[in-house]
Amino acid sequence: MSKVAVVTGASQGIGAATVAAYRKLGYLVVANSRRITPSDDPGVLAVPGDIADPAVGTRVIAAGLAEFGRIDTLVNNAGIFIAKPFTDYTAEDFDVVTGINLRGFVTVTQHAINAMLRQGAGHVVTITTSLTDHANSSLPSALASLSKGGLNAATKALAIEYATRGIRFNAVSPGVIRTPMHPAETHEFLAGLHPMGRLGEMSEVTDAIVYLENAAFVTGEILHVDGGQSAGH
Repeated sequence: MSKVAVVTGASQGIGAATVAAYRKLGYLVVANSRRITPSDDPGVLAVPGDIADPAVGTRVIAAGLAEFGRIDTLVNNAGIFIAKPFTDYTAEDFDVVTGINLRGFVTVTQHAINAMLRQGAGHVVTITTSLTDHANSSLPSALASLSKGGLNAATKALAIEYATRGIRFNAVSPGVIRTPMHPAETHEFLAGLHPMGRLGEMSEVTDAIVYLENAAFVTGEILHVDGGQSAGH
């Protein structure tokens, strides 16, 4: 029986590249995002919906189980970044960021873990950000650090909680990756945030995810893919 991966935020950028990477590994994939459309690939089940809504996280896992019969991996890729000075954040900003980055993570991960426990094995990979380790004065990021830093900490806590029950938890912590969300005119500035002096590529993030997928003795790891950003500047 083919293994099954669930990918949130799957319609574009790193999420879409992750879907392709798991299909290349031979996995069936449940792909979620707010505006995702049905795939021509019968091995990809599209489940639209905003992951901030707890009903969507429930539905994503239930749909995967109904269609494919199992859940082996969850990639928590959906996330939002709002860069503002700390005192300019609004209550709406807080609700949007925590809804997607935290509540969405909790709901879909709870349901995925329940499925994995029944199987006796599973893997959860969460995409965070190197700004949690290395704040930058030119890019205010308090809400990203609050939420994604929490996900890094939760990754370690969950890795220990489930270490004897066959479920691994890891995170990939990228720098700035070349995706459609970054206009070309910002690339020079964003490249300068990394000691290596360039943007990361989506394939470099998916390579890290695939490494963690195959690394059976690795759990609780925060794997930085950031051109040295988290190490210093």
